[in-house]
Amino acid sequence: MLFLIIIFALIGLAFGGPVGLLIGGGLGWWLGKRLSRRLNIARMRIQEGFLESIFSVMGCLCQADGKVTDGELDIAEKLFDQMHLQGEQRAKARAAFERGRADDFNLDAELANVNRLTQRQPVLRQVFIQVQLTAIAADGVLHPAEHEMILRVARGVGCSDAEVQQIEAMLHGAAANSQGASEEALKDAYRVLGVSEDASDAEIKKAYRRLMSQNHPDKLAGKGLPDSMRDVAQARTSEIGNAYERIREARGSA
Repeated sequence: MLFLIIIFALIGLAFGGPVGLLIGGGLGWWLGKRLSRRLNIARMRIQEGFLESIFSVMGCLCQADGKVTDGELDIAEKLFDQMHLQGEQRAKARAAFERGRADDFNLDAELANVNRLTQRQPVLRQVFIQVQLTAIAADGVLHPAEHEMILRVARGVGCSDAEVQQIEAMLHGAAANSQGASEEALKDAYRVLGVSEDASDAEIKKAYRRLMSQNHPDKLAGKGLPDSMRDVAQARTSEIGNAYERIREARGSA
């Protein structure tokens, strides 16, 4: 907005002197307010669409093995709580979940919508997949049909198989935090950072810093992540940090 005020004020000054300066500045302020309001409305629509897609796709995924378990329903409710969804928002999330479970749910169309909403925002797509994996892994078993479906979902929103493996590693790592640095947990840590086990310390630190920057909740909010998903983003950065520390400990770094 300040940029528009300055530009229009200078144009007004050039053509109308001091009076033009005031008129131009006022016009710039008015246009800035209108533009800001439109951008806020557009951002809110994108965020609402993103949330509804999250839960409709989640309902479809949970139905992939032929049934929705109590654990999967509990995870959905916990996500509602984690995202602080209340009243109308919570009702919309539940309705979206049930819509995804319906036989006539058009998964490909929903994924195309997510792809459009998260265009050029790979981290948002990864957060989307992370939430889906959290839900379908709630019963402790990733059914083959669910695994096949999550790969279809990942490709549908633009994620690569490698990105899905990275997110799966984050979920494994979260479960392994209380079990010490086992060999498998260490392998997951490397996958979380997206580096090979023979990467140098400098390469690992660079990958860690890049991921922490890309996944910072404030930065993701600026790219369209709903405010209600801030805790989800924070958990993601925590796991990235845990993975980095696990590798440092295994390598004997100070």
